[in-house]
Amino acid sequence: MDVFSRNDVLTGVRFLKTIPSFLRHPWTLSQARQTVRLRLERRASDFCALMKKAVYGNPGSPYLGLLKQAGCPYDELEDSVRKHGLEETLRLLFQEGVYLTVSEFKGRAHVRRGRSTIDANPSLLRNPLSRDHLRAQTGGSGGRSVPVLIDLAYVRERAADHLLALAARNGRDWVHAVWGIPGNTDMVRVLELCALGTPPERWFTQVDPRSPGLHPRYPWSVRALRWAAWAWGVGVPAPRYVSLNDPSAIVQWLRRILDRGRIPHLVTWASPAVRVCREAERTGSSLSGVQLSIGGEPITAAKMDAIRRTGAAAVPRYMAMECGYIAYGCLQPSFPDELHLFDDMHAAIQPEARRPESGLRADALLLTSLRPSAPFILLNVSLGDQAQPCTGSCGCPLEQIGWTRRIRKVRSFEKLTAGGMTFLDSDILRVLEEVLPSRLGGSLLDYQLIEEDDASGEPKLRLIISPSVGPVDPVAAKRIFLEAAGRGSGAERLMSLQWGEGDFLSVDRRLPKLTAAGKILHSIKASS
Repeated sequence: MDVFSRNDVLTGVRFLKTIPSFLRHPWTLSQARQTVRLRLERRASDFCALMKKAVYGNPGSPYLGLLKQAGCPYDELEDSVRKHGLEETLRLLFQEGVYLTVSEFKGRAHVRRGRSTIDANPSLLRNPLSRDHLRAQTGGSGGRSVPVLIDLAYVRERAADHLLALAARNGRDWVHAVWGIPGNTDMVRVLELCALGTPPERWFTQVDPRSPGLHPRYPWSVRALRWAAWAWGVGVPAPRYVSLNDPSAIVQWLRRILDRGRIPHLVTWASPAVRVCREAERTGSSLSGVQLSIGGEPITAAKMDAIRRTGAAAVPRYMAMECGYIAYGCLQPSFPDELHLFDDMHAAIQPEARRPESGLRADALLLTSLRPSAPFILLNVSLGDQAQPCTGSCGCPLEQIGWTRRIRKVRSFEKLTAGGMTFLDSDILRVLEEVLPSRLGGSLLDYQLIEEDDASGEPKLRLIISPSVGPVDPVAAKRIFLEAAGRGSGAERLMSLQWGEGDFLSVDRRLPKLTAAGKILHSIKASS
């Protein structure tokens, strides 16, 4: 097992010195409203101030090379923001090559613009203005995991948005619980609730905290948080192991809170939430009145229907460890994952035209940091997701706060490729979550597609079907999959025929593979 490094020790000391002040000053609703209002009013000036200090004033920033090549010194950037506005300035910068793809951001590809090559990796993109109080990792589901250094000031900043979102859901008096994985991702969730003055009543974890192999940083971080919280009169529960395969303890807790006449609120990923609801259905337990906050995976009609059948209500959250909240679920949605962009935390634009040299789609989301305590400086950075903009007014309370821009159908634009033919994984999602369960049985949790190379380097696709589905004819399963994926007579049909004739697809009867966060990604590359 790894031992504590010097950086771990220094991070722990900074955490212990800062956590008392963090716990002593939870947000009030009026403070949060005023803060978010001012953030929205000052977006342009906050962006310029951050760029001046963290980019133009930071000789090691990779963005300096991009901005220099674009011919954009700081005074011209500031002048453009004043004349054209923040988003339009970001679009102009994008057109001049000032952006990073997800591969460039994660250090998997060189940043090449014209004849220039610029070094970029997460360590060079860290925010020099933020402090290191917690160390976390991105999930790595889209490739290499990235270390994330988290400032408690940023946890507090994002908690203001969370408080307003919960208040819009009439959730100020809810009883909270978290169900995630050991690590500082869950620590952030718990700390965020503490910053609202409402620490969770239960802290569930999908991996036993006593498991051998866990870095000692995790149990020590939990102890430090609980000791500090106790010293200041704040109760933080110890993490309790609840397996993904048996979420009955969570169903029981939800029912106990309901029986007390209170409203339970569980914060978790989408697939674990569906597992909780399946267990409630199996035991005949109504979850009417339960509130869920879910994310981490595509939020589809199939997932929302599985939750609503039990009487529970769910609102999606779109987040990334690299930058925190990006968007929050609309409270009067027309689509399952209609989301309000948190424009006080980030600026978001879309290319609006495909850039073949970058691989960025016209509907890719490009994010830019606005807060001085953000873990990374993002300047038109793609985290690998695409979305569709929503038009018109929804009239929900989040819009009234000032979060007026909405998106939907947030999906990865990663592709599945075999034999030279490609499907967007968003196209595969419908087949795995809707078509196969309706034709073969089981639920959306029972199917997965894995892309891998065999020993000779030949690309192969494995359709994973859980044994719980029952007897399945592999030939029929392949036929149903290929017919559904190739629906229509265009390129999709040609691809499915080619995959079928090339024998690229096989069927495996085993449980779908989980990520470290307990998510079931509908399609993954075996190398990731």
